[in-house]
Amino acid sequence: MSVVFFWDIDGTLLTTARAGVFSLEAALEEVSGVRADLNGMATAGMTDYSIAKTALEDVGHPTDEATVQRFLRIHGERLPGFLHRREGSVLPGVVAILEDLHGRDDVANLLLTGNTEAGAAAKLAHYGLAGFFPAGGAFCVGPGARAEIARRALPLAGGRRTFVIGDTPADIECGKAIAADTIAVATGSYSVAELAAHEPWLLLERLPEPERFRGLVGVG
Repeated sequence: MSVVFFWDIDGTLLTTARAGVFSLEAALEEVSGVRADLNGMATAGMTDYSIAKTALEDVGHPTDEATVQRFLRIHGERLPGFLHRREGSVLPGVVAILEDLHGRDDVANLLLTGNTEAGAAAKLAHYGLAGFFPAGGAFCVGPGARAEIARRALPLAGGRRTFVIGDTPADIECGKAIAADTIAVATGSYSVAELAAHEPWLLLERLPEPERFRGLVGVG
């Protein structure tokens, strides 16, 4: 049986040690002229578009489409520099599982993320994960919710059994929106108990060893 794994990025594959937040702050200052601290914003599970719009609203700046898209473009340009200055990391178990699944004819690893495509590419390239996702995935392009990104991602599955792997309730809900089996990992800002309340198909404290992972998802 062929399967597709749609992976979230932040808190699931890796942590940027807030490089993304610093990049967003820089974009906000360039667009609005206001220097603001976004560390208090609950960004987990939000799309980059929603974060940008909320940040602009909070400083009283216009949030027309052109302005938000300019903000996101600047964020994508600034992000690589902040990634180099921060000490983020790939999360435990990620590389082992991706290496184990990579190149199999019956498995596809794709991205399903609230990051823009530019932001996702910068993070994966910096942490050496880009080669595991040659087919890309679905990204934030506008004001739609995570479920809309999931619906755009679904045709990429081609009718195969589909899993969505993420660390937030938003990942669980967007997976359910496309009738995927949802795998929640408590490696981000949400606890096991908080994730359990959203009833994922499978709940893990962290990603296990590859053989156990394959057993849990029914991949031989």
